[in-house]
Amino acid sequence: MVEEMLAARGIGVTYETVRQWGRKFGKPFSDRIRQRTPPRGDKWHLDEVVISIAGEQHWLWRAVDQNGFVPDVLIQRRRNSRVAQRLMKKLLKSAGTPPRVMITDKLRSYGAARAKMGLHVEHRQHKALNNRAENSHQPTRRRERIMTRFKSSRQAQRFLSVHDQVANLFHIPYPGAATADFRRASRERAFATWREISMTSAIADSRPLRIASFGSAVD
Repeated sequence: MVEEMLAARGIGVTYETVRQWGRKFGKPFSDRIRQRTPPRGDKWHLDEVVISIAGEQHWLWRAVDQNGFVPDVLIQRRRNSRVAQRLMKKLLKSAGTPPRVMITDKLRSYGAARAKMGLHVEHRQHKALNNRAENSHQPTRRRERIMTRFKSSRQAQRFLSVHDQVANLFHIPYPGAATADFRRASRERAFATWREISMTSAIADSRPLRIASFGSAVD
């Protein structure tokens, strides 16, 4: 998404430059987006998917509300009730209030974590009901291929935490009868918010700037 934003302004940079910008500005930007985020939906879809990091199996845990927004993600080596409980605590910390409904697959860890935490919420367990959460993993798979897999769990956690929050900003759950004008206005509001958060100008230079290389920083 960063590459597309820069391309729209006529700016070409190396992947290393984008990576370093992400490391430096990603978390502050995502924190600002979270501060502006309105209350999310009261129906949480929770799901976990296996990802390979440095040749080792890890689990990506993700929550999605009924409107397609991603409250948070968590990457862990294990797939048990302790990790499910950690994910729920993380979600409750950001949401403030528990959901009305929690939808998961047949993994028993969710029910065990819910019981340990004493959450009195409706829990629906059915694989067919959780398509929204499963579909939310697709952008991660695409980025994983582009980045030729994640290098470490820390890098993956840092990247996905920022990536999903920026994607939330530009995610517009259109009503069925939404007009083209409504969609265009919603998109413009999202870009206006992004410009305010990133403190960038809405007007690009009249002559596109092409940068072949901006140097290579090291970790």
